[in-house]
Amino acid sequence: MSDFSEIIKGETPVLVDFYATWCGPCQTMSPIVDDVKNEFKDNLRILKVDVDKNIPASAKYKVRGVPTFLLFKKGEIIWRGSGVYSRADLRKIIEKSL
Repeated sequence: MSDFSEIIKGETPVLVDFYATWCGPCQTMSPIVDDVKNEFKDNLRILKVDVDKNIPASAKYKVRGVPTFLLFKKGEIIWRGSGVYSRADLRKIIEKSL
């Protein structure tokens, strides 16, 4: 968890993807998140957090359903969303944080 805390405090925005391996919508979002990461390159970090393996992180950020996304900048949550997003919508959300 300490690495997580350090990463989200950085200058580079961090999109945290809370997911579960058994979650269909999470599987739908995985390639979209990967594409967005490739598009933004070094201007965005992605952290994928398996809610079943990281219960303390899920509890701390009150993740009640998956997929849930948190966008951090300098340690602050600047956006939170749950569910399936299109590539274009996710891109627009992230562009606002850059």
